[in-house]
Amino acid sequence: MEVGLDIKFFQRERRKKEEGGVLIHQLYIVLHVTTARGERGKCEMAPLKYLEQEYPILDSNFQNFCATHGIFSEEDLLLHDLHVLVAFAEQQSTSERLKQGITQVLSIIDGQHQPWLNGMELLEDAQLNKHVLSTGCEGIDLLLQGGLRMGQLTELVGASSSGKTQVCLLATSNVAKKHMGGVVYLDTGNSFSPQRVIDFIRQNSDPAIDQAKHRILQKVMNRILCHSVFDIFTMFDVLHQLELNLRSQIQKGDCQVQLLIVDSMSSLVTPILGGGGSQGHALMTSAGFLLKKLAHEHNLVVLVTNHTVGGEGGISKPALGESWKSIPHVRLRLSHDQGSSIYNVSVFKHPSMASGKAARFTIYD
Repeated sequence: MEVGLDIKFFQRERRKKEEGGVLIHQLYIVLHVTTARGERGKCEMAPLKYLEQEYPILDSNFQNFCATHGIFSEEDLLLHDLHVLVAFAEQQSTSERLKQGITQVLSIIDGQHQPWLNGMELLEDAQLNKHVLSTGCEGIDLLLQGGLRMGQLTELVGASSSGKTQVCLLATSNVAKKHMGGVVYLDTGNSFSPQRVIDFIRQNSDPAIDQAKHRILQKVMNRILCHSVFDIFTMFDVLHQLELNLRSQIQKGDCQVQLLIVDSMSSLVTPILGGGGSQGHALMTSAGFLLKKLAHEHNLVVLVTNHTVGGEGGISKPALGESWKSIPHVRLRLSHDQGSSIYNVSVFKHPSMASGKAARFTIYD
């Protein structure tokens, strides 16, 4: 593509952004938020530095050139006057390479626009790619007619000790063992327990596994990757790197990641929702859409947890408010019969199932 032609299109996009205020271009945005300490934080959902691995033309020289003009991400470039940027590039000794880099970034952005799909194509995608992964929990799997659906974001809502993390750990062990799939676990509160995962694996083991349990356990545990993530900006970085890894995974034929867990989403989002500004809600919404994008494009099950807060009449309700509730495809509410190993799950929201359906399940210590 000619740089000049690209500039006309993307400047129209830029004008739309300026007229619309804070707009999200696809999922890649740049938001400035004021942290609790009064500092200015910046979330760059598509930093140029992460693109160099896949596009060598976007090397350190190109990144340094962009940085001198305040451009650190795809979004920054869209908001810049591209005619001016090209004019500056032409003054450099590496002008042709710099202009090729600008064209490459514009092509990457243009590639974010997904093609229209008709009903038959969507049906074929669902039948070929959007399979169901069992959680290992019989009650939940029966309620959901097999388990968690690939391509969907499922949310577990419940009070403290309602079983959210236990279900996440059980699903982790089951996907890694039974489905032989990769699991990425984003742990926001030091709640990931490798020993608990091993316990779940052993609970469901058969004699063949017992005979070679060390070898089997090693294989299963190697399929699980855990990241400690304590703020939403770090999560954006991890998710963007995961997206790059998923693309290369397809090319290399590595162990296919099938399950992405964020435990818990609410602990990352709640700190940025305070105050009267809209930036926190925009970040939360963007995080949700990014998770859904990963689920759909890479056929993942995305499982997140959310706590409850007090509602009208003393009845608890899911945290994160109205802006969040439309994001998950499926919302399940968990509760625990205190003093027992019995848990309850009910459908809060589901694209093909009536709300209110419920089941009971057991998780043993």
